[in-house]
Amino acid sequence: MILLRHAATAGNLARRYIGATDEPLCDTGHAAVRELAARIHFVPQRLYVSPLRRCVETARVVFPGAPIVELDGLREANFGAFEGRSYEELRDMPEYQRWLDSGGEIPPPGGDTVGEVRAQVLDAWETIRANCHSCQRIALVVHGGTIMTLMQAHLQGGLFDWQVSNCGGFIVHAADNAWTLIGGV
Repeated sequence: MILLRHAATAGNLARRYIGATDEPLCDTGHAAVRELAARIHFVPQRLYVSPLRRCVETARVVFPGAPIVELDGLREANFGAFEGRSYEELRDMPEYQRWLDSGGEIPPPGGDTVGEVRAQVLDAWETIRANCHSCQRIALVVHGGTIMTLMQAHLQGGLFDWQVSNCGGFIVHAADNAWTLIGGV
């Protein structure tokens, strides 16, 4: 199975929180995903994506012609009042510091907690497992937080041990919910 993070958006390049924001890929992201597509020679039996544009656009380029199954549970966290803003814009806000200090356990105003995202992502994973019990080649084109959540849940390490850059990801062998890391994308 391949877990792939979407290509870059303008918000990614500006280092903004864009979890629930539905941004398209930027020119830099389009160039990077075309380069990635030239290197990946994997034809998935099932292709699951977050319904946000950046994931769908990435999936269409990397896996052309593969039928896309959009799963709402694969969405990135909603950063609420922090959406569209950068660390520099938020760093002096007490609510932001409380959120950082809690490791995401306290939600940003109007946003999701780490626990809520974890439950949503793992529920989506159970849907994938139920629909792909005989699949050998699965691809997920999702968000960094989604990948981090899945990797932490199935392999050792902390959530932030599994950070990936745009167009990055992991190749894993997943059998009966036991995961083995094969390598990076």
